[in-house]
Amino acid sequence: MRRDQIHAAIRIVKREIRQWQEPVVGVIARESKRDPFLILISCLLSLRTKDKTTSEASDRLFDLAHTPAAMLKLSLRKIERAIYPVGFYRTKAQSIHQICRRLLNVYGGTVPDSIDELVTLPGVGRKTANLVVTVGYGKPGICVDIHVHRISNRWGYINTKTPEESEEALRRKLPKQYWIIFNDLLVPYGQNLCQPVSPFCSECKLTDFCDRVGVTRSR
Repeated sequence: MRRDQIHAAIRIVKREIRQWQEPVVGVIARESKRDPFLILISCLLSLRTKDKTTSEASDRLFDLAHTPAAMLKLSLRKIERAIYPVGFYRTKAQSIHQICRRLLNVYGGTVPDSIDELVTLPGVGRKTANLVVTVGYGKPGICVDIHVHRISNRWGYINTKTPEESEEALRRKLPKQYWIIFNDLLVPYGQNLCQPVSPFCSECKLTDFCDRVGVTRSR
C-alpha cells in the first residue's frame, strides 16, 4: 500500500464495518459517556478474552462498583466471581485492586491522561494506555492491538515485527486525523474479515491497496 492510498483505504473500512457489531470497549465507552475508569477496567478485562465474555463480565462488575473507591471495597473473591470466565480472571482481579489503590493514593481517584503514567499501573500496557487516552480523553494516540499490527503490515503500509514497533511506525506515517479511530476501524475488520489465518480476501474491498504480506492461504 502506497502512503497516499491510506485515505481511500480508511474510507472503505469505515463503510464496511457498519455491518458488524461494535467492539465491546467502544460500546462501554459510549454508554458510560467515555468514563476513563470504566474504559480502563473493561480494556483490562478484554485482554485475551472474546468480546461477548468481556461485555457480560464488565456488566456484572460495574453493577457492583463503577469507581475506584467502590471497587476497592469489593473483596478479590467477589471481583473474581463477577469477571469469571475472562482470561486470567484471578490475575486481573488482583490488578483491578492494585490499580484502584494506586489511583486513590497517587491520583486522587482520577485516571491519569498520559500514556507514561498509565503504563505504571499494574497490568496496563501501551495498548490499554493508548485506548484510555484516545477513547477516554480524546487525546492523540494510536492503540495498537494484534489486529492493527497484523493488518497494517499485511497491507504493506508498515513493516514491523511487534505491536510496539508498529505504534512507532504508525506515529511516523499515519495521518494524525486517523490516530484515534484507527483501532476502532481495524478491530472489527480483523475480527470478521481480515482474520489471522485464511482471511476472506475474496470478500475484501481493499484488494487494490493490500499487498497481502504474509498471506499464504485465503478464502
